[in-house]
Amino acid sequence: METNLCVAGFGGQGVMTLGKFLAEATCESTDKNITFFPSYGAEQRGGTANCYVVISDEMIGAPLGDVMDDLIVLNEPSLKKFLCKLKRGGNLFINSSIVPDEIDRDDVKLIKVPVTELALELGNPKVLNVIMLGAYIGYTEVVAPEVVWGTIENKLGKKPKLLPMNKDAFDKGLEIGRSARQ
Repeated sequence: METNLCVAGFGGQGVMTLGKFLAEATCESTDKNITFFPSYGAEQRGGTANCYVVISDEMIGAPLGDVMDDLIVLNEPSLKKFLCKLKRGGNLFINSSIVPDEIDRDDVKLIKVPVTELALELGNPKVLNVIMLGAYIGYTEVVAPEVVWGTIENKLGKKPKLLPMNKDAFDKGLEIGRSARQ
């Protein structure tokens, strides 16, 4: 099994952190092969950012492919740029708080997650990526949720006051992802 994921959004939305959390959790806690390939725009905060994560049972020949199984877009420009890379039957996760509902493809599964809105409700817009990661894990089950949360918890360990909010964010995303799968 091989899963190709592209995560895209503005710099400052936690695109790279989402990809790193997923890649590190998979690498540290499974026997799967992983690649993480970041790409930054000219500016970091406010510019474009995207990354590719490939998870495979076999050796990985290239860090990114021409066609993605899954696509996470956190803003509208990313949807316009990367939707063409999502394979027929692929999973499209959108930040429905700021990405319009009009998707010009009916051959993909659309999972709407209002991450900006939910992050603001939790009190910190910076957790929107953790909500989306939870939704992705809850829907795809590509890696066990407890493995991913363990990595998040470890990475944020130096800032223990951030853990409760991030745990709430991850759990909220898991709930949304699992609901969308049914």
